[in-house]
Amino acid sequence: MIALFCGPDELARTEAVQALRATLPAEMADLNTTTLDGRRLKLDVLKNACEAFPFLADKRLVIVHDLLKHQKAGKDREELRTYLERLPATCDLLFVESEEVDRRSAVFTLIKKQGAIHEFAVREGADLQRWITARARQHGATIEPAAAQRLVALAGSEGRALDSELQKLVSYVGGGGRIGVAEVDLLTQDATEQNLFAFIDDLAARRRGPAMLALRRLIDDGQAPIYLIFMIARQVRILLAVKELTAQRLRPDDIATRLGQKPFVVRKALDQARGFSEAEILALHARLVALDHAGKTGRADLEAGLELLVAEVAG
Repeated sequence: MIALFCGPDELARTEAVQALRATLPAEMADLNTTTLDGRRLKLDVLKNACEAFPFLADKRLVIVHDLLKHQKAGKDREELRTYLERLPATCDLLFVESEEVDRRSAVFTLIKKQGAIHEFAVREGADLQRWITARARQHGATIEPAAAQRLVALAGSEGRALDSELQKLVSYVGGGGRIGVAEVDLLTQDATEQNLFAFIDDLAARRRGPAMLALRRLIDDGQAPIYLIFMIARQVRILLAVKELTAQRLRPDDIATRLGQKPFVVRKALDQARGFSEAEILALHARLVALDHAGKTGRADLEAGLELLVAEVAG
C-alpha cells in the first residue's frame, strides 16, 4: 500500500497516522515501523527501510515526513516514482506532508492512481461546530452551541489549538460537566491577543526581525491593518496605565481591577512596560494615532506604515 496524508489540519493528520500504526500487531509495532525525515532522505535509505522483512508480522510500515515538498523535480523524483511502482508487497509506505505538494508531479499522480490520498483540510462552519461538540464528548463533557462558537472566535479553527482548549475546559468543569460561554471566556485566551502580546514583547525588546514576523503573523491571520493599529494602540494605552499605576505602588491584581482587565493581561503588560520609558510609550501612541489618521484619509498604506513603525521603534 502507498498512501499520502496531507493538508493543514495537523491534529487530524497526526491522529490518522496513529490509527494506521495501530493496525500493526501491538507487541510488534515498534519493530515493524520506521519513521524517516524526508527533507534530506536518500533513495537508498528509503529502499532499505521498505525492503526490510517484517518481524513476526505480515507487513511493516514506513512513514516518511515532508519528502514530496522538498524533493527536487527531475532525476530524484523520477527515480522515486520508478521505485514506487515495484514497492514490496510486505511494506505499507505512508507519505505525510505538512505543506502543500505539487499535484502535477509524477509521484503524486502515481500515488493517486495506485494508492490512496487523504487530505485533511481545516474544518469550517457547521462541520467545525460538530467536531467541537464530538471532541468535547470524547474528552468527557458537553459544550453548548454558543460556547463552541465563542471558542472558535477566541482560539481560531486550528484543530490542535481547539483540542488543547477543550481539554483545559473539560478539566475545569469536570467529567460529565457542561461547558458554557462563561467558562470559555474565563479560560480561553484570544488567539489574536496572544499574537499581539508576542508582537509587543518583541517590539519592547527591540528585536526587529521577530517583531516583523509577529506583525506578519497578525496580518496573515486575516486581521485588517486598521484593526491592528487599534489593537496595538489599545495595548500601548494599557502599558501606559500599568506604568502609572505601578508608580502608585498598586499590586497587579488591584491594577487589573482598576483597569477592568484580566490579571494575566496586566502581568504581561508589566513585563512589557519595562522595555519602554513613559516618553517612548507616549511617542509610540502618537505615531499610531497619526498612522490611523493617514490611513483613513488615504495618505498612507497602513501595512507599509506598520512595518516602518516596527523598523524605527525596534531599530
